[in-house]
Amino acid sequence: MRKLFLLLMTIIGVSLGATAQERTISGIVISGDDNEPIVGATVMVVGTTIGTTTDIDGRFTIQNTPPKC
Repeated sequence: MRKLFLLLMTIIGVSLGATAQERTISGIVISGDDNEPIVGATVMVVGTTIGTTTDIDGRFTIQNTPPKC
């Protein structure tokens, strides 16, 4: 019974750890002067080489970012 409990807890821990590593960061970049969206702005995750550029509406999405970003 104890081995079954430990196996179940290990499976749950591994599955939670695997899902916790997939994060998505999204947002809109707007100008501080006129509150208009900024097209083509580069958005980077600090401390990594992961990044993207904004679209025509100033929106961006970065998927699968590492934990603690």
